[in-house]
Amino acid sequence: MFAHFSLPDIASVSKRTVTAALVIGIAALVGSVSFGKPLVGVGACVGLGLGTLNFRLVGSSVVKVGERADENKRRPLAMNTLARLGVISVIAVGLLLLSFDLGFGVLAGLAVFQMVLLANVARSMLKMGPAAASMGFADGGMVDTTAVDGTTVELPETVDVPDDRRGD
Repeated sequence: MFAHFSLPDIASVSKRTVTAALVIGIAALVGSVSFGKPLVGVGACVGLGLGTLNFRLVGSSVVKVGERADENKRRPLAMNTLARLGVISVIAVGLLLLSFDLGFGVLAGLAVFQMVLLANVARSMLKMGPAAASMGFADGGMVDTTAVDGTTVELPETVDVPDDRRGD
């Protein structure tokens, strides 16, 4: 799915998602204080912050693993993901056990962040629409993607999966 994203698209998705998380966090804090549950708002802000941190760490992890010469890049990515999600889960459950309102807010903030991220990714994918077909994605060649700094990266349009790895 992300193979058809250009690097500027990913940057705009990131910017829109973080901006929306900030706005939602402030709204959650104001709303929860007005309803007499300030810890829910604080927890929502913590959850949105953890979601943002996780999103940023995913990007840096992919860049680091992509620069390695190792042929097996799945294992380091899987271990990084497992460690990040483990730490986030421990924080969320620990805060839930410490204070139900705070922990509930954290879980809600994490969930809302993921929904906002998904909505922004879907928006970018829909914005590409029929233009993606005219960009040559169906001809089997390489796609030139120009990054924000002006460098050009050639990405394969499709990835050949060996028959023994397919989920048929």
